[in-house]
Amino acid sequence: MSNKKRVRRSAEFKFQVALEAAKGLKTLNEIAAEYQISPNQASQWKRELLTNGVAVFRNNQARQEAEQARRETELYEQIGRLKMEVEWLKKKVID
Repeated sequence: MSNKKRVRRSAEFKFQVALEAAKGLKTLNEIAAEYQISPNQASQWKRELLTNGVAVFRNNQARQEAEQARRETELYEQIGRLKMEVEWLKKKVID
């Protein structure tokens, strides 16, 4: 049994390896040797990229929709506050 510590790789590193593997310019063994990982790991990251790549764009779209909904809510609250101020000022002027 080896006493090797498990290395945690960043998402950027995984993406870079997976993208290079998906391009197909080098073999998985060459990529694995270059990045000092196992060929199986490079293959797994490539497979994840190809199957879950669409999710990257879906998450971006969902994030934009959520941001737009948050902005709309904020603006409606502001409109409500301003309407209340106008009504209060009208009452003060009439009195």
